[in-house]
Amino acid sequence: MNLKDLKNTYELQTFLDGAQAVAFSVPGNKSDRYAFIQSALKQFHYRALKKREKGIVLRFLRQVTGYSRQQLTRLIKQYLTAGVVQHRRLYKPPGFKQKYSAADITLLAEMDERYDTPSGAVIKKLCARASTLFEQTEYENIAQISVSHLYNLRASKGYQHQRRTFEKTKSRNVSIVHW
Repeated sequence: MNLKDLKNTYELQTFLDGAQAVAFSVPGNKSDRYAFIQSALKQFHYRALKKREKGIVLRFLRQVTGYSRQQLTRLIKQYLTAGVVQHRRLYKPPGFKQKYSAADITLLAEMDERYDTPSGAVIKKLCARASTLFEQTEYENIAQISVSHLYNLRASKGYQHQRRTFEKTKSRNVSIVHW
């Protein structure tokens, strides 16, 4: 878009009303659109405009960029506070490190299968015995699990995928007694 032809908000208003023929193109990617918004806000001295004129600039930016009113309001607020319009990347903190791997969950499922799913405390003790008494090193990590977290692992998708079995409903004959 050639913004140099549009000098003030009156010319913007005539553009929006369709009285002035202006060829424009919407910038393609987000950073170009943000740079366009920033340059338009600078060019029209957005800080010094009256409320009605700010509304005209907002309508113009909506039509040209295709952004919603809420999005433009947020970007204009960013321009007014920081002096620039830029894409903010939201900081995503790293999640918790997964202590028990898929191999540990497989060992837990095998142990539950072998002993017909006993209580969590019994499984913890069995894993500790396998690790210390029988020197099976693969059980060392899972032997240190808390009982409550053991139940969390049993509820996980990986465990359920290995252990879940379905049986058909078994019919049985019941004599109906009439009173």
